[in-house]
Amino acid sequence: MQTEQQQARELTDALLMKYKFYAVGDGHSIVKHIKALVSNSKPNPSRQFVAEGLWFNSLIVQAGTPLHALIICPEKIYTVQSAKLVEELAKRCDQRFTVSAKTFEKISEREKPDGVMSIAYLTLSEVADVPFTDKSVVLVLDGVEIPGNVGTMIRVADGAGVDAVFICNRKARMTHPKLLQSSMGSVLNIPIVEFESADACYDALKAKGFEIYLTDSRAEKSYYEYPYGKRCAFVMGSERYGISRGWYDKDVRLLSIPMFGKCDSLNVGVAATVVCYEASLKNKGYIKR
Repeated sequence: MQTEQQQARELTDALLMKYKFYAVGDGHSIVKHIKALVSNSKPNPSRQFVAEGLWFNSLIVQAGTPLHALIICPEKIYTVQSAKLVEELAKRCDQRFTVSAKTFEKISEREKPDGVMSIAYLTLSEVADVPFTDKSVVLVLDGVEIPGNVGTMIRVADGAGVDAVFICNRKARMTHPKLLQSSMGSVLNIPIVEFESADACYDALKAKGFEIYLTDSRAEKSYYEYPYGKRCAFVMGSERYGISRGWYDKDVRLLSIPMFGKCDSLNVGVAATVVCYEASLKNKGYIKR
């Protein structure tokens, strides 16, 4: 009776024959391209990113994320599940490559790579694409600089059932590996809309009937004192400079998060968690204050 590893190898060999895979080495352009994407060292206008491993690539398939290329190491495809995933990925892209175990380990960011890697395109949304309801919640990131914080807040928005993440005055590259890692795949699940300026973001929100809230430690009213209950957007600012001044000249409301200890503020990702869950739970009818 065949072991699963033997079955996986047979399936993989069949896939290599069914689909056209090219065997390449360290010096090939696709290997160099992967290294550049992982190091975030070159311009990336098409927003390509590297997805490594079964978990991330399974999300790629589920989300229907467009693919640029598929890279596998046949020697490291140990399970039937892995082989079937390779086939799903192979169906969806024209560029397919195989590399040796040595080469795969060089480009891998994992201690024990499982032989599956793809280059995908991060797709952003337009305001018109977002299916807003009368109680939608939007998280606005205004000039947030640290990629890990951006990714964390996208993950928070996804977890809290926020309808979209709006980004203005962008400082972090959306395909930065640390952003992708901290988002835990949420960049593939939630609509992300980018604006050239805070003014454009504000105008889009107001055109859709959103009440806009700025998190500000000087606010007289705390986040939990608002009833919400309709479309609302929460603006989170830069780690160093806070929310850009232009927002304060507009039709907005201020809210604060009470600080009972000696520190005077929370990490921006933690603050986003507090306000997003409060508004989302109220708007979904789970809590009433």
